[in-house]
Amino acid sequence: MRLRRSKLTGLLTILFLVSLVAPELAVIGQRVAANKTAAAPKCSGAWTGTVTYTRSQSQTDNKKIDRVSGRGYDTRNWEMKYEYNARVAVVESPERNGTSRGIATITSKLSSDETVDAVESNSCDRGKTFKEMRGTSKSESKVSGSEQADANVNVGVNTDGTYTVSVGLPQIKGETTGKQSSTFSGQCTPKEGKSFSMPATQTTIDGNSLTSSGEHRIDPSDPNRISGSFVNNWQGVTETIQWSLQKCGAPLRITDLKFEDMKFPDWNAWREITEQVGTVDGNLVKVKAKVLNASGETKYADVRFKETYKGDKWDGAKPDAPLNDNVVSVRVEPGEEKEVEMIWDSSGYAWFDDGRPRLVQRIKAELEENSKKIDEMTKNLKVAPKPLILVHGLWSNAAAWSSWQNILTTSHSYDWKAFAVGEKAEKGIMNTGGSFLSTDPTNSIFENSQQVGKYIRYAQEDRNAWHVDVVSHSMGGLITRHYIHQFMPPNSQDGRPQIAHLVMLGTPNMGSPCADVMNTAFDALGKNVEAVRQLRQDVAEEFNRVNVNRKGVKFSVLAGDPIPTMCKSVVWNDGVVPLPSAIWKIKDNAKAKKLHTDLTDTESFSSFVKPRLAIGPKGNHNPEAPDSSQYGTAVKRHFASDIAPRIYGAREVTFEPGALPQIFAKEVKLQPKQTVEIAIPVEAASNFGITFMASNTVSASLFDQAGAIIGKNLSGSPESTQWFRSIFVDKPTTASTWKLRVENTSEREATVVLTTWATTLH
Repeated sequence: MRLRRSKLTGLLTILFLVSLVAPELAVIGQRVAANKTAAAPKCSGAWTGTVTYTRSQSQTDNKKIDRVSGRGYDTRNWEMKYEYNARVAVVESPERNGTSRGIATITSKLSSDETVDAVESNSCDRGKTFKEMRGTSKSESKVSGSEQADANVNVGVNTDGTYTVSVGLPQIKGETTGKQSSTFSGQCTPKEGKSFSMPATQTTIDGNSLTSSGEHRIDPSDPNRISGSFVNNWQGVTETIQWSLQKCGAPLRITDLKFEDMKFPDWNAWREITEQVGTVDGNLVKVKAKVLNASGETKYADVRFKETYKGDKWDGAKPDAPLNDNVVSVRVEPGEEKEVEMIWDSSGYAWFDDGRPRLVQRIKAELEENSKKIDEMTKNLKVAPKPLILVHGLWSNAAAWSSWQNILTTSHSYDWKAFAVGEKAEKGIMNTGGSFLSTDPTNSIFENSQQVGKYIRYAQEDRNAWHVDVVSHSMGGLITRHYIHQFMPPNSQDGRPQIAHLVMLGTPNMGSPCADVMNTAFDALGKNVEAVRQLRQDVAEEFNRVNVNRKGVKFSVLAGDPIPTMCKSVVWNDGVVPLPSAIWKIKDNAKAKKLHTDLTDTESFSSFVKPRLAIGPKGNHNPEAPDSSQYGTAVKRHFASDIAPRIYGAREVTFEPGALPQIFAKEVKLQPKQTVEIAIPVEAASNFGITFMASNTVSASLFDQAGAIIGKNLSGSPESTQWFRSIFVDKPTTASTWKLRVENTSEREATVVLTTWATTLH
């Protein structure tokens, strides 16, 4: 007893002395650690990372059974669906003995829906007459649950390098709900249907387990990392297990990186982007990364999202660049897997800043702890260019753009989609006059612009694009301008307009003097060609007074100027539209030595259209700011000379009887290979001209009173392809009679409508 007491007293004395010197020992220990690199903790060999397990099952039973009476039948429709999902964070067990612990987040949904329709023919008057009596019963039941629970995860590695991954998931708590209803009709005594709901009842949901096939093999060059998946199908059940695990990895790591965009037109309806489909330039993208804490203590980290060029053929040496300036900080508890996200504007990411197509965007998430990068993950995201809406012009249809899909494909990829208005008539179709010189009824600009709106909406839904670009030819530019002012919806919640850029090719923004001349001729001949009337200068003037709101849409225009004169004017033009009319008040403009119908060719696309649409990330993607110099009301005409006296269509100006000036207008029908000479009255004037409309198979030559040739417009020439064809005599004339020889060079009948014009001597 004394010995024990003596030993106890000695032990207490030692502990007391140690307590006195412990602080000094701690300081000494810190000094030693400061001068000596601490040994890294030894890896226990435990696998850590993530495992996901899913199970889906569906069954149906639809059948029709005759009733015992033989006068009716029962129809039964039954459907069962089962969806089970578990995401397991695999962390090192607290014992640090090389084993792992699984922490699973489990959700389970089971639904069963049954509808029985009964029909029987019965009599309410003792067999005199029969009628159908019906009854319908419906029952629905659901079992659902969600819980976090421990799970068993095991990795078995064989000597030959193959391995298996297994997961075992426990029971979780759930609840059962249901409802039933019935309805009746046709009964002799009316029968009232009933419905009731079953209150939620607590239940348990069975667990699941699955082991991979054992056919996966460890990579000898990276033996501490395994990833893969295994699918098991049996009796209508599909089970899938996926894993991403590693040994001796950092306790804090990125386990997943994915992307979402919003399903048009529902703002905030986020959905995951599949790698094959990708997203569209200008869409907002939610970038999400999952961070796993495989340690036993709370961790704090930062996540940076970057674009990386690693692996790019041309720009692989470029340094990574942040997607934006934000850093997302995260706190992760032991064994917790937490998701972080950022909203990224994809505008411009279908292209490089030098205009080259960017076929794939590589996005990287970097994980930092104490300002030191400890993990990263990179995934590809395909960003397609905005859909391109193509709006045809006068006397045209969607076929005018038939080559443009190939042009877009070779300029970027097949993901750059062309949507020519009218190509799918059920989605929207314009009527701008049908065939050349047609007098059939046409849609107004108002009606056609609504069709453009329908087609834009179709393209947005088809491509899931929140913004589009538009290229319009000729009158199509006026139609699109009208849509923007009158019908285009307000900017989406990202502050940008539905149409990012409108590129016009040869649009008569101030009308065409040839439309003035030919409309007068058609009126004189008793014809109503509405498509021509809509291009008159006075009609365009009123159009510009009303349609002024661009709503942030960028405007650009390419104008053709290969011809120095046109109807009643000495002005550079493309054969249909004068240069000043196309340019109008649009600051971003360019000129090309191209005729009106050639402005939609490949060269115009490459030199003018593509540079305005292929804007990289560093370009200006903001809406166009209002500029008073590009807005306003009526615009004064810019043409050098005007017809005298001014002649308007009878719908606009009423003349006193006998006051309407006499004009020369004529329609000629030409049989195949026929040549006709037409007497042309000429008055004393400063100059003289003939404007006519005919197919490009018709040649025209003008001769003066002495038989000398004055001018020509021959079939097969570039000028013959234009709607308005003119022969201009820029010198004084005297009163006389000239001749116009017109020749049909084709095997088909041709029509020529012509008129003359002149400038009065001063």
